[in-house]
Amino acid sequence: MRWAQLFGGPGVRPLPRSLENIFAEYVDDLGYPTPSSGDLSPWAQRGVMLLNRVLTVQPGNPASHRGKGWEMVTEHAIRALGDRKQPLVAILWGRDASTLKPILAGGDCVAIESAHPSPLSASRGFFGSRPFSRANELLEKMGAEPVDWRLP
Repeated sequence: MRWAQLFGGPGVRPLPRSLENIFAEYVDDLGYPTPSSGDLSPWAQRGVMLLNRVLTVQPGNPASHRGKGWEMVTEHAIRALGDRKQPLVAILWGRDASTLKPILAGGDCVAIESAHPSPLSASRGFFGSRPFSRANELLEKMGAEPVDWRLP
């Protein structure tokens, strides 16, 4: 199963609260209607990669697998993306993601940072950050096609 589906795939209700916040910002930023499901696979099909710094947790225990080696795995994945020498805009949500900014600095990579969409931090800089439109503006400045962010 793809990560986009694990986060909130078709038929998953209730949606994770972080995804509800992402959708609220999506509506505010782009003016599109609220998506009908949590299925983010259309984004993946258009080249958007969603990647947590830590790929697993114990159920009900956020960050329980932090420091267990996932950070090294995800850092290598991000380095590989940066090495492709194609325009890349990384949207870094939260402190853990922001640690990747030095890896992405310069060349064909640009990073946008904000607070994480978690209910605990969304009001401290995620809401109003306009990540989707900002990413498209940066992609266009780099001569790349903007992302079609529409979701059904």
